[in-house]
Amino acid sequence: MWTIDECVRLMWVDAVMEYAMHDARIELLQQMPIFGGIRTEVVQFLLGLCPIVSVPANEFFFRERDQGDSMFVLETGKATVLKSWRGQEYSLRTLNEGDCFGEMAVMDHCPRSASVRAIEDCVAIHISAANLYRIYAHDLKQFALIQMNMGREVSRRLREADNMLFDVKLRTPSEQIEHVFLAN
Repeated sequence: MWTIDECVRLMWVDAVMEYAMHDARIELLQQMPIFGGIRTEVVQFLLGLCPIVSVPANEFFFRERDQGDSMFVLETGKATVLKSWRGQEYSLRTLNEGDCFGEMAVMDHCPRSASVRAIEDCVAIHISAANLYRIYAHDLKQFALIQMNMGREVSRRLREADNMLFDVKLRTPSEQIEHVFLAN
């Protein structure tokens, strides 16, 4: 049986750890291109709305063609982005701590264009379109900045994908391209 002092000490330690995690999450988001330039109080507001999800290794955050209306920020762990083609899964990218994914579905409200599977046990911040729209009501200028940042990030990734495709096309005979990204 625990004494009252031990219970109070444990509650205090839990509160300190939760406060430290909250500050770490704010810093994580503010270091990302999508949330760069966003004021701390707006990030705090958003984090107050967003659940933290745990995804065990080899489980999916979501699958290609699922309806999507949210994005994720990977807090811990590693994940892979997979695209299906002719019954095979092809790895497009490895996601690490601090990476975000799923933002295309937030922007275009279309089904997921790829799957994301945890390589290791993962913890992520789950940011829904509805929670982002609450920022619209809370602070229109900050919402507009987030939207512009999302557009820039998607454009950056498109340029990167174009460059990769061009490099592969130059170096690989066309009949071998399908094997370049085959997942393990």
